[in-house]
Amino acid sequence: MKRNNLILLADAYKYSHHKLYYPGTTKVYSYLESRGGKFDNTVFYGLQYFIKEYLEGKAFTQEDLDQAEPFLKQVFGRDDVFDKSKFQYILDKYDGKLPVKIKAIPEGTAIATKNVLMTIENTDPECFWLTNFLETLLMQIWYPTTVATLSREVKKVVTQYFEETATEGAEAGIEYVLNDFGFRGVSSVESAGLGGSAHLLNFQGSDTLAGSVLAQQYYNTSEVYGKSIPATEHSICTLLGKDGELDIFKHVLNTFPSGIVACVSDSYNIFKACEEYWGENLKAQVLDREGVLVIRPDSGDPVMTLLNVFDILFDKFGYTVNDKGYKVLPPQVRVIQGDGVNYDAIKDMYQALKINGISAENLVLGMGGALLQKVDRDTQKFALKCSYAEVNGKDVIVQKSPTEMDADGNITGSFKKSKGGRLKLIKLAETYETVLEHEFPEMKDEMLTIFENGQLLQEWTFEELRDRAKINTNEKQLVG
Repeated sequence: MKRNNLILLADAYKYSHHKLYYPGTTKVYSYLESRGGKFDNTVFYGLQYFIKEYLEGKAFTQEDLDQAEPFLKQVFGRDDVFDKSKFQYILDKYDGKLPVKIKAIPEGTAIATKNVLMTIENTDPECFWLTNFLETLLMQIWYPTTVATLSREVKKVVTQYFEETATEGAEAGIEYVLNDFGFRGVSSVESAGLGGSAHLLNFQGSDTLAGSVLAQQYYNTSEVYGKSIPATEHSICTLLGKDGELDIFKHVLNTFPSGIVACVSDSYNIFKACEEYWGENLKAQVLDREGVLVIRPDSGDPVMTLLNVFDILFDKFGYTVNDKGYKVLPPQVRVIQGDGVNYDAIKDMYQALKINGISAENLVLGMGGALLQKVDRDTQKFALKCSYAEVNGKDVIVQKSPTEMDADGNITGSFKKSKGGRLKLIKLAETYETVLEHEFPEMKDEMLTIFENGQLLQEWTFEELRDRAKINTNEKQLVG
């Protein structure tokens, strides 16, 4: 049973479009792309969720339509905008199944920006208005796609520094370097599920349970991909006050005498905690454990704080120098940075470690709002635009090509120029290229028909998505 009334899931102005499209329009064909942005590629993800949750099968009912009619009349304050008969037609002829066709690149695919990711078109000429009516909902694919992209770009950075500074074999731990701390920082539970699962395409460290739940429910997997560990928070570590912090630390180690446990240690003085409490009072217990203590600073400048923390820990616990010439703490001690973590800060932190002879394997990360919330549709400049139509029996190439004025008063072409015609995505060696549907007839369209007339035709497992999202050996993140 669908939770939302699909008839009400569009921008209000779209309910007038059945009248505003030029008379004789029978086909509207639109496409989704990332027009550029912070990163030069995107990892397409989320379509299967939106289809299963909102579009598959009977997308709306008579009850939905009867509920929507008086509501929309109040929205517009007039009777000549919303036309109930348009939706009634779909109910009567198709039992509420949507007469549209959606093609898309397989989810999990990393593809250069400015390429077509998805197309949508009506399959019934009476429903030409339906294609872009669905834009409001389907455009929200920008969110899981952008989070998946951001997470993967972080993985490129981490992988590079592991290759340059970490002990041979340590790369196996990369899966758990970036941990999702974002559940509390997102705007909704649905966002937590979509963004949290997008992150799991690349890493497995996560405290956002909703991500693993969504992956299971919508991407045909029984695996729980988000993994976590026992960890404190400040309410635990400040419970006995400043003078009781050492007792709290002892209690943490006694409660989990083996395995991985993380302890936030900046409640009063992170440097004292590392030097006196962990590095002296509890040193023997830490080193005797069959497991890892992960010490967490949670305030201050990330780079300066980390460098000083590592200096103290190397002095107190000792270190080895790996085969690449970088310092590595004993295996019982690691550090997690979870404050002030974003893409650019991650590059700064690992670069600072490298400059100071510290292996990347000493550090793991927690990323919250910057991973799941501090992105928007313009991070990767997403747009869904009409590129083809049929009007009065004629094929029409539809395209916008605006001119714009810059701050100096110069008039130039805009990056918002859209593509025209029916589109195809082809693969040339390791790159993709968007061409017109009739071009390169010998080459297959990399976009597959995913949904047609209410039916989901192609399903992916989460395992397939993770496999596609893997970083290829020829993808190197250049870090200054």
